[in-house]
Order: sequence, then structure tokens, then C-alpha cells
Amino acid sequence: MDRTIKKKTWTSKRILTIAGIAGVIILCGSSYYLATGKSRLNVDTEKITIATVTKNSFQEFIPVNGIVMPLSTIYLDASEGGRVEKLYAEDGAFLKKGDPILQLANPDLELRLANQETAVFDVLTQMQNTRNNSDQNTIRQLNQMAEVENGLAESERIYKLNKLLYESQAIGSQEFRSSENNYKYQVKRRNLTRETLNKDSVSGRQQISQMHQSYGRMQNALMLMRRKVEDLIVRAPVNGQLTSMDAEIGQLKSTGARLGQIDVVSGFKVRADIDEHYISRIFTGLTGEFDLGNKAYKLRVKKIYTQVTNGRFQVDLEFTDGVPAGIRRGQSLQIRLALSDETQALLLSKGGFYQQTGGNWIYKLNEAGTVAYKVDIQLGRQNPDYYEILQGLKPGDKVVTSSYENYGDMQELVLGKE
Repeated sequence: MDRTIKKKTWTSKRILTIAGIAGVIILCGSSYYLATGKSRLNVDTEKITIATVTKNSFQEFIPVNGIVMPLSTIYLDASEGGRVEKLYAEDGAFLKKGDPILQLANPDLELRLANQETAVFDVLTQMQNTRNNSDQNTIRQLNQMAEVENGLAESERIYKLNKLLYESQAIGSQEFRSSENNYKYQVKRRNLTRETLNKDSVSGRQQISQMHQSYGRMQNALMLMRRKVEDLIVRAPVNGQLTSMDAEIGQLKSTGARLGQIDVVSGFKVRADIDEHYISRIFTGLTGEFDLGNKAYKLRVKKIYTQVTNGRFQVDLEFTDGVPAGIRRGQSLQIRLALSDETQALLLSKGGFYQQTGGNWIYKLNEAGTVAYKVDIQLGRQNPDYYEILQGLKPGDKVVTSSYENYGDMQELVLGKE
């Protein structure tokens, strides 16, 4: 008896045919995919950040940290070393010019002062003795001069008388010649005595002048030594507040050691550290702003310290609208230092995309917001909040600004929810 054989639905031939067709479809799809060159990745919109390009006012600024400081600070250094013997003021005290702060003890310096005073006294005594001796010598010379002049006058009288008598032949030539020789001798004696007196007088004056000069130098050295001893009492050089006091009773301080500082409290300034990257863009007159007590205050760069230390340099800023009430020395301020004026610009919020793209491209959303694709862009200036867009985007464009770390080389992002 014949049996009806049912025809199989999924024969080997049919399966191979369908597989071949599917393979052709996949091959065509792959060819199209490779031809278009667009690789896609599904992304959950809840895990990314989408920002809108806007046109608004823009100002380039950098955030810097500033410390409130007094307008001027005078450092107190030990002019002479010694042991701290007394403390007259404590750290934080307000002082007037000349007020004592501390006293150092230096026995060696005090001994040198005593020796210098003794030496000055010895020179003064020696100078007085020299002057007395010179005066006495002068008196002797004058007495001798008086005797010589008297002898000269007498010999001249006898000589003139004998000359008349000799001419009248009242006396002989021997007596006349004797009086003439005596007269000439007295003349020479007077001249020699006068010359000796003049030389002694000049020598005495020179000696006394040298003694005066030596005494003056020793007096100056003594005054300097006394000032050094006086400097053992450290005093306030100006009116101000004593800060950073570093001295304790019995502590030894070497010459030049820092003892503290006096802050002139007539006003305040702000000193800020800035990255050396901006050193060519910072100049006096730049303005900054900080917030304190829900109010914004203005600052202006007054001085630039161009020395770079650990990759940073410093600037001093002054308050332009008055010092805020209640501000204190050492207070930290967060300053927005402007590098440009406010202008209108296309703005894009900052985000992690910059780390992978360097600001050269970004994922831009299509109008439906379902796909984000790569577009080339050009960025300009920036501040901590925004980038300035120069090319590639227009106002209203939506872009992905979060990190692209996990996207690799994907050309498009398909946006949706998981």
C-alpha cells in the first residue's frame, strides 16, 4: 500500500538558500557601512552632558588665590648677636615708633665699649699733655728769642759806637773788629733762633692737629660702639603691629637673625600667585574681582614680581573701591583676574570633551536630537566657565560636552535610553 510522504518545510536546500541571501544582505550592508565610513555607538543620554551654544558677553579671566597683606612690612633683624634678656612686647601688639620690643645681652660688646672709652680717654690725656708740652716749649723759645734780641740790640749799639770812635781814631781796629764780629754773630743767632721757633711752632701745630684727628676718629668709633650697644635694645622703627615674633628669654640670637616684623597697618594690599604660563599677559593696571559678604570688590595690579619660583610668580594688587570692612591680614581671597575686556562671543560651557579632542572637534546633535556626529571646530579664548567658539558652530547648536574617553574613534553617537 502506497504511503503519502509529507514534504519538509525546512529542507537543506531552503536553509542554504536563505543563509546565502542573508549573507548577501549582510555583505551589502557591510559594504555600505565601509563605504560610508561611519562607525556608530549607542549612548545613554542620561550618562552624557549636552550643552547649547549661546551668544553672550565674554571676558577672559583666570582664578588666582590672593593673601591679604599690610601695605608695607619692616623686618626686625638683630644688628648685634646676643642672648635674649628681656621682652617688652608680645606678638600682635601695636607699637609706636621707638617703643622697646626686646633687649639682648652681649658682654663681649659691652667690654669692647669699655675698652674703647678707655682708649679715647688715653688719647685725650695724651693730647692735653702734648699741648702743654708744646706751650711750655714755645714759652722757652720765646724767652730765648727775647734774650737773643736783647744781645743783638746791645751788640749793635756797641758796634755803631765803636764804628764812630774808630773812624775818629779814638779806638784801635782790634776793638772795633771785635764789636763788629760780635754784632754779626748776634744777627746770625737771632735768625737761627727765629727759624727754630717757627719750625717748632709748625711741628707743634701739626702734632696737635694729628692728635685731634686721631681723637676725632676714636670718638666716632666710640659713638658707633655705643650705638651698637644701644641696638641691643630692639625698638620699633615705625608705628605698626608687631607680628611673627621669634624670641624667648634666654634664647641666643646671632647677628642678622630675624626677630620679627612690623606691619604698617595704614592699609592693606593683596599678594597673589600666578602660573608662569601667564607671565607675558600680566601687566600693571589689570583688574580683578572677588566676592566677600555677598558683594563684589575690585582690585588692580600694582606691582609684578617677575622672579619665577616653582613655576609661579607673584603680583601685588590694590583695592580700587576702598578696603572691605572687617578684612584681616592673612585672609585668603579667590580672585578673578581679567585678561581681556568684555566682548560678545559664541560661548560653550567647559567639559571633559577637551581632554580627548584638544578643542579641534566635537559631537554635534542633529535637529531631532537622536544622533551626535563629529564636526570640526576652532576654539579661541577661555575662562574657567566657557570656551569661545571661533568656527564650526552657531548659536542654538547642541553638543556633547562630557568626556569622550569611552568613544574611541566613533564617527556618530546614537542617543537613547537603556
